[in-house]
Amino acid sequence: MMEIKELSGILQQCGVVGAGGAGFPTYVKLDERAETILLNCAECEPLLRLHRQLLEKYAREIVDTFHMIGEVVGAKEVLIGIKKAYKKTIQALEEVIAGYPKVKLALLDEVYPAGDEVVLIYEATGKVVRPGGLPIESGIAVFNVETIYNVYQAVSKDMPVVEKLVSIVAEVNKPITVKVPIGTPIEEVVALAGGVTTKNPVYFVGGPMMGNIGSGAQPVTKTTNAVLVLPEEHFIIQRKKRKAGIDLKRAAACCCQCNMCTDLCPRNRLGHPIEPHKFMRAATCKDIQNPDIFLNTFFCSSCGLCELYSCMQDLSPRTLMAEYKNGLRANGLKPPQVQPKAVGAEREYRKAPMERLMARLDLSKYDKEAPLDESEIVIKSVKILLSQHIGAPAVPVVAVGDDVSKGQMIAAPANGLSVGIHASINGKVSEVKEKYIVIETREGRVDK
Repeated sequence: MMEIKELSGILQQCGVVGAGGAGFPTYVKLDERAETILLNCAECEPLLRLHRQLLEKYAREIVDTFHMIGEVVGAKEVLIGIKKAYKKTIQALEEVIAGYPKVKLALLDEVYPAGDEVVLIYEATGKVVRPGGLPIESGIAVFNVETIYNVYQAVSKDMPVVEKLVSIVAEVNKPITVKVPIGTPIEEVVALAGGVTTKNPVYFVGGPMMGNIGSGAQPVTKTTNAVLVLPEEHFIIQRKKRKAGIDLKRAAACCCQCNMCTDLCPRNRLGHPIEPHKFMRAATCKDIQNPDIFLNTFFCSSCGLCELYSCMQDLSPRTLMAEYKNGLRANGLKPPQVQPKAVGAEREYRKAPMERLMARLDLSKYDKEAPLDESEIVIKSVKILLSQHIGAPAVPVVAVGDDVSKGQMIAAPANGLSVGIHASINGKVSEVKEKYIVIETREGRVDK
């Protein structure tokens, strides 16, 4: 059986990171303290499908790899957290897991944010992660479905992370989930969906709750899960364009302290001391008598439920708390050490159904199949960022003019927390900058 050190080395060199969220290097999660390892197939955001699609197609490969990780770290439990609604994927898993006695399914409700790590852990194991703490403190390590598929590629095929699955949905002719080289411009990814169906389209990169407005030239990274093509006037786009200063003035004028933002806050329901309604009152009144109200913004997961679902006044607790949280960090402050309160019985009745959330966001009409298509995509030029993960950026090991092959390391892990970065296409290096490397095929190059 492979040792932790050996597997960690493979994953670091192959550039395997969390294929969603912040891109935490996977090799660091291989920890002997993990009594339970948990696979996240909850598709946290509305309209996303790629995890259930990938798990359905590669159920055996992913389960086998996940089981192997469990053996390596010595886990007692190997759980797959998956929503009950994903019936085809569950069927594919049930045909496989009989051969793996440790592997069990943890079935989840179709609510938001079921894929939030802290929420998922509670639903699957009944354990509450300490506010501001890491899952490993509770003996748990959580992995993303595509991440485990990338582990399979690295271990079984010696293939580093050079491609990314991306769902292109909403205002497109053919919603689809495609596999593209890392560094592909977003506009070329969108073109694979048969073109847009709206005037003045805006590319919203990531899920509708936690994503951001992107640009056509923006490159795909190891954490790019989706591109929503939306009309410029869409509610989500207009919300994202609002200014925090205006949001604060609106809150001062309108917030009626109804408590809905706190009552439906997923982290608050798990006993974490995050109370958006108190923050809104203190921030708008410039009341600093209780500084803990501001320090507790560190415990906000930025899921966005408070401002995109709960608030009847269309206010922005999440956005304003993020502003304060960033300010606190910039001034060297850290989260306080606190313990969660007991989880109340009312939590079960304060979950946000995904169907209602999509209706509230005016996304129901876009809830369509986006079939997985793994056809090889020909890209003439890629811009590969050197920091696609938490930790130190990778260090370039190539120079302008070098010929590189797909899968070749072009930037090595830096000292400390870091992973390797690899060429996603065959071609010639045309730029090496502090933050990125550009590779062009001969067809895509312009000779000077």
